[in-house]
Amino acid sequence: MARYTGPKVRISRRLGINVFENAKGTKALDRRPFPPGPHGRTRRRSSEGEYLNQLQEKQKAKYIYGVLERQFRKIYETAVRMSGPTGENILRLLELRLDNVVYRAGWAATRPQARQFVSHGLVKVDGKRVNVPSYTLGKGEIVTLSDKAKNMIVIQHNIDTLGRAPVAWLDAQDGGKAVVVRDLPTREQIDVPVKEQLIVELYSK
Repeated sequence: MARYTGPKVRISRRLGINVFENAKGTKALDRRPFPPGPHGRTRRRSSEGEYLNQLQEKQKAKYIYGVLERQFRKIYETAVRMSGPTGENILRLLELRLDNVVYRAGWAATRPQARQFVSHGLVKVDGKRVNVPSYTLGKGEIVTLSDKAKNMIVIQHNIDTLGRAPVAWLDAQDGGKAVVVRDLPTREQIDVPVKEQLIVELYSK
């Protein structure tokens, strides 16, 4: 299960948002809210070319959800075959990833942490352990914490302190330690700062 392991703060500064959702990235953007490099202070994001804007929107989505290029291409190809707007379908497929649902449920502080929980076998889908972060959930599936995970201090701490209520398309059960995919997410229910139409335009070239 490949994942991005390079410098994170530079990526966040280049894209202008804390895509990795970590405290270090937030502090770096507060101190230096401009792209890295010797000309970072003088660059104006609004004057960038069309291709670069499209590329950056794709990179935002990739880094936010922890998806590499080959995986993202497959998601795009799947989205094209689905009914409805392709851009919205891309975001819907990304939201339905198991690691993202673990994050949305409030069990993990960040998506990278959620990915780690899934990889370590701490999550079940319909009663069966699933350790594939990219597993795509469907309507009606139930995601629960394993017995071991329910007793882990870090997960209980996240549930108690994050205060992150499940999104509208998830229903919480068992005191917040299980969620049901009530419906497929709509664009209005996906709060990521990504202009998905630019991603579609990039791949359509």
